[in-house]
Amino acid sequence: AKAALLQIATNQERFYLQNNTYTCDMTRLGFSAGAGFVTDSGSCTVDVTACDANNFTAQAIYNMADTEAGKCGTFQINGRNVKTSAPLADCWTRTR
Repeated sequence: AKAALLQIATNQERFYLQNNTYTCDMTRLGFSAGAGFVTDSGSCTVDVTACDANNFTAQAIYNMADTEAGKCGTFQINGRNVKTSAPLADCWTRTR
């Protein structure tokens, strides 16, 4: 999920340079689905949840009902490269 979010962020910056705005359309960012997609492992759904001319937010939500869901259930990144996670704030840097 982290890798997918970082890819979205990279593609958003490329899109912004060409269009002077961000997009919520995943196909315009090079993904096969126009809206959220499920990671290869099936454990997370990733999507751009907000966008406008000045910023975007991309989010990954953990789909499994297991002990990991209570640790790092949601990851977000925005156009300012601010990375957040919940319920634990250090999930972007946490190693297993």
